[in-house]
Amino acid sequence: MRVVLFRISVLAACVAPAAVLLYRMFVSRDLGINPVETLQHETGTRSLQLLLASLAITPLMRLTGGSPLIKVRRMLGVWAFIYAFAHFMTYLAFDRLFSFSGVIEDVALRRFILSGMVGLLAMLPLALTSTKGWIRRLGGKKWKKLHQLAYLAVVAGGLHFVWKEKVLTVETIGYSLTVIALLGFRLVEALRKRSRAQSRAPR
Repeated sequence: MRVVLFRISVLAACVAPAAVLLYRMFVSRDLGINPVETLQHETGTRSLQLLLASLAITPLMRLTGGSPLIKVRRMLGVWAFIYAFAHFMTYLAFDRLFSFSGVIEDVALRRFILSGMVGLLAMLPLALTSTKGWIRRLGGKKWKKLHQLAYLAVVAGGLHFVWKEKVLTVETIGYSLTVIALLGFRLVEALRKRSRAQSRAPR
């Protein structure tokens, strides 16, 4: 029962920013002087936050010795993609008026657009294979290997955010340090596993 309530709470936390944005768009109409920029910033920021949260599950489980956090990791990843897709669609609809040739031009000329597209495309197969059915089809090892694309996605998303802002702020520094810490943790873990495997190997 506690796990169910926890999952519902996390789902509510994922949905809430979208609900607030929709309310601000259609009811209160208070998206600020530049509504498009507000939509893009809010959806992009939520996507990065949720992606970071999903990657933080593993180190948090190491610290707590196991917890229900693992039950919501895929949910966080899927919602990170949903916000990333909404972020892209606001750009495609309002900045490029659904001109895909314009998007390609931006990708070629603007590094923050390029990094954003890399992040979105890296997240796409993760979202599509997030179900238990796909885990069974691919097998645990292949599924885990595929989902290492999350590392590429978070690096690309972090660069997209920093390059879009153009200047270092408390927010950009905070996200950058979080990305470095999460990837650094995984690097240390990988090196430890490799060291243990080498020490056990017959000589």
